[in-house]
Amino acid sequence: MDILLVNPPVVKPSEPPAGLALLCGALKEHGRKFMALDANIEGLMHFLSGEVRAGDTWTRRALSHLDENLSSLKNGRAFRSIDGYTKAVTEINRVLSQRLEPSGWNVSLSNLSSSLWSPVKSEDLIRAAEYPEQDAFFPYFSARLKEIFERDAPGLVGLSLNYLSQALPCFAMIGYLKKLDPAVKIILGGGLVTSWIRGIGLIDLFSGLVDEMVAGPGEERLVNLTGSTYTGAPSAPDFSGFVLLPYLSPGRIFPFSTSQGCYWARCSFCPENAEGNRFSSKPPSEALEHMHRIMEEEKGSLAHICDNALTPSFLREMSLSDSPYPWYGFARITHHLADPEFCAGLRRSGCVMLKLGLESGDQHVLDGLGKGITLEETVSVLKAVKSAGIAVYAYLLFGTPSEDRAAAERTLDFIAANNAFLDFLNLSIFNLPRASRDAAALETYDFSEGDLSLYQGFIHPRGWDRKSVRQFLDKELKRNPSVARIVRNDPPSFTSNHAPFFAMQQAPLQRP
Repeated sequence: MDILLVNPPVVKPSEPPAGLALLCGALKEHGRKFMALDANIEGLMHFLSGEVRAGDTWTRRALSHLDENLSSLKNGRAFRSIDGYTKAVTEINRVLSQRLEPSGWNVSLSNLSSSLWSPVKSEDLIRAAEYPEQDAFFPYFSARLKEIFERDAPGLVGLSLNYLSQALPCFAMIGYLKKLDPAVKIILGGGLVTSWIRGIGLIDLFSGLVDEMVAGPGEERLVNLTGSTYTGAPSAPDFSGFVLLPYLSPGRIFPFSTSQGCYWARCSFCPENAEGNRFSSKPPSEALEHMHRIMEEEKGSLAHICDNALTPSFLREMSLSDSPYPWYGFARITHHLADPEFCAGLRRSGCVMLKLGLESGDQHVLDGLGKGITLEETVSVLKAVKSAGIAVYAYLLFGTPSEDRAAAERTLDFIAANNAFLDFLNLSIFNLPRASRDAAALETYDFSEGDLSLYQGFIHPRGWDRKSVRQFLDKELKRNPSVARIVRNDPPSFTSNHAPFFAMQQAPLQRP
């Protein structure tokens, strides 16, 4: 084996890492030897098996239920009710949070934090690499990496860093790898790395530790680094290294991408826009063929299409297909989805849930965000999607520069009036990307001293600050009976990754 690809902890352990699967597919297509290591699911399972503080009744109960709770997420019993599911996930998180050693870390199924270091400070990431033995996952990854290097001696290691929750363990692993084999070549890529490079212009910050940082899709660069010449032909993702891992989902979820970037890319808050990431897509028929083949070969239970926004051409291809597999993904509000017949075709193709970016129930705010949608069209889409039997996971964004309290109240009224068409709600408070077009027109300040922070604070031009927004959400919106019912449906820790399984409980797909 020449190459080791690593997915560091911590991210939601519901499915294989989409980016790594694409890299594996490219290497396989070019005949290169490689191994994929999902250190996230392996590390979390190792973490759960370790010694745990059990000094209180809650922790003792959580420990006694641990095996049962893990099994219930994998066999589907936890999805019979949101209350039972919440209990299972909360108890698993309790066990994770009560690990005896090392102190100063807090680990859950979807996050990791440290009282020692901050993932938005480059100096702390460098320290994490200098002292890898202080990382929460060191007992796991030190033994696992040593085993791999003794057996296969990879000359190149690629780490996929997509979220801040992965940053500290990722750099601890890098530091350990350099101690294990000083000659090993370290390549760092992924969504967070892309944002560091294109969003805030950090390229050589970790040159003493990392041999190369790659922005955007990494298939071409990785293949070329192995000595092969990248052909440019789109390759299917390869999940062969992940199918036997104990992901916490009923059945096998496989993530797919039909495009890179966003075909709309005009929303003022969009990182793709701020970072200047170019849009590219696979031919819809080819993307669909890859998905169907892999789902059949690997006995998949659910396809997760990870695009920033599914293109109308791919949705059209799906609406005409007779897919035997359930799937879900993120789509923009467009006139296509306002057509009941079009939505009925998507349902026949296996669509069980669509994630939709509503953002606001105030037209002035939508215009200020550059969403390119109207409230009238949004209502038509919600009705058509819901009438087709497709669940709606809606995203709302509060505290944007063009919003004030009155606009937020109109959003609450809009959601309450249309609650019958909504199954899940994701409520977020606006973060201002450093490189966004809004940043230049606002009085900004730094959230922290971290030089890697992708966002800034700002003085809200309408006085609608984060504290006021948070109070509105907690004391008014979430307490509205029509809205509270939907908010409670959101699966804790896993959120939209597990929501489709609840949707399928409520409206099973009817196959001929």
